Amino acid sequence: MPIVAQSTETTDWVSRFADEVIEESERRAPGKPVVVASGLSPSGPIHLGNLREVMTPHLVADEIRRRGHTVRHLISWDDYDRYRKVPNGVAGIDESWAEHIGKPLTSVPAPAGSAYPNWAEHFKAAMTEALAELGVEYDGISQTEQYTAGAYREQVLFAMKHRGDIDAILEQYRTKKAPAKKQQGQKPVDEAELEAAEGSGAAAEDDGSSASGYYPYKPYCGQCEKDLTTVTAYDDTTTELSYTCSACGFAETVRLSEFNRGKLVWKVDWPMRWAYEGVIFEPSGVDHSSPGSSFQVGGQIVGIFGGEQPIGPMYAFVGISGMAKMSSSKGGVPTPADALQIMEPQLLRWLYARRRPNQSFKIAFDQEIQRLYDEWDKLAGKVADGSVLPADAAAYSRAVRTAAGELPPTPRPMAYRTLASVADITAGAEDQTLRILSELDPENPLASLDEVRPRLDKAETWINTQVPAEERTVVRDEPDAELLKSLDDQGRESLRLLLEGLEENWSLDGLTHLVYGVPKVQAGFSADATAKELPAEIKVAQRTFFALLYHLLVGRDTGPRLPTLLLAVGQDRVRKLLSA
Repeated sequence: MPIVAQSTETTDWVSRFADEVIEESERRAPGKPVVVASGLSPSGPIHLGNLREVMTPHLVADEIRRRGHTVRHLISWDDYDRYRKVPNGVAGIDESWAEHIGKPLTSVPAPAGSAYPNWAEHFKAAMTEALAELGVEYDGISQTEQYTAGAYREQVLFAMKHRGDIDAILEQYRTKKAPAKKQQGQKPVDEAELEAAEGSGAAAEDDGSSASGYYPYKPYCGQCEKDLTTVTAYDDTTTELSYTCSACGFAETVRLSEFNRGKLVWKVDWPMRWAYEGVIFEPSGVDHSSPGSSFQVGGQIVGIFGGEQPIGPMYAFVGISGMAKMSSSKGGVPTPADALQIMEPQLLRWLYARRRPNQSFKIAFDQEIQRLYDEWDKLAGKVADGSVLPADAAAYSRAVRTAAGELPPTPRPMAYRTLASVADITAGAEDQTLRILSELDPENPLASLDEVRPRLDKAETWINTQVPAEERTVVRDEPDAELLKSLDDQGRESLRLLLEGLEENWSLDGLTHLVYGVPKVQAGFSADATAKELPAEIKVAQRTFFALLYHLLVGRDTGPRLPTLLLAVGQDRVRKLLSA
């Protein structure tokens, strides 16, 4: 099938990248599947910032699939990377895990109580489940499996043979020049790999070696399994490699043509894989895109392997409401699995689809999630009535479906803030929840809570896990007799008007009209009067009335939207709590 580099949808950022990638794939590898790539290190919790590394190429790959082309989205699990440090705040581990620093991630025990065989598999599992829920289609590649099976043997031998050429490229970026005296061997810790993992964006590693002493390969020790090794000699003809381990003192000589217990250093490993897999598109974080960092240096090194640097935008960081830049080296950072506990996958996809990769954005775990859902539902309404802008329509389409089909929706997507309020008040009692939600629209009542799932479940989880106890809603058991007794005539009249209108207006829309209308009627206006017809004092009167109702119902100045709260409390209980 010929490749046509034209978007059939819109000119949003995804379509523009798809155009470029299709054209570039046809130039580099005509007739072959388009290859896009992501890389994830399961060194700790894989957080929502890491998800952008996946979602950016996923969205582009999915657009290309929609156009009828074959695409491979590779996710390289960097599980053969060294275990660098014990992350803070991760359940099931303590400082005793420090003894494993320097080992491959797949050789480190999983946190205590884990069902998985090692550290890497433990942290991969949650991400794998989240990607399935998000509808991300990919081919996973374990770098442990690749290296230990000898898949890259030719590339490793080639890199060692051309180590002088690689070193010459790295030398251009070193902040410290190597000393005049030649020193054989390399530093135990490869600083390039360290910088890539840290995201420092520093210029380059200072490995303290001359061209003749530089080796782009790091063995894992045959005795302690750590990479605190120094290559002391290498013979290109026989491929004999000698190394010593500074951790345990072990030393050995092996034939690299038969040896599979080691890997290329990061700044060489990444471009090697670009060439090996024929990657056309792969984004990189800002930490990898500064001058002298991994992506920039890799763009030169990949040529040594006969490949080309992928097209790839620099992507900005993803933040969390109230939190700074996330780091996977620390525990407690929200992961995609955490986000999917409180929001539907469509909303999470939309947050990544609607912003260009170089635009940072935040994901809300606080009250802001309600506003995001309001915005999402408003967009869905515009899509339904045809008033949506093209780029917004494209982002919506990418959020709700993939080339494989539509993601499972909530059949009847009631407002998230309403569902959260009801879940807050009912404390998960399903019979009460069904009663309240059915009364929101008496003419079209719910037959089952399944109609509002999974959104209801997400809202309930948000209430139970993200809202502080002091902000939860607790309805009074008995009337506040003292407050009721202290009311003036105006206060008593406002409650009388509300109670008189309850039965007639017992629906979400009806109660909204009623609670906003009572202060208008008391001021001598029609309950239907618009804001333009009313003096500014009416808003003050409404706020005073609302505060009174909150105090009488939940003992606070504020709470869930009053119409929802009234429905949740029920007519009989409302009359009890508001009657003097």
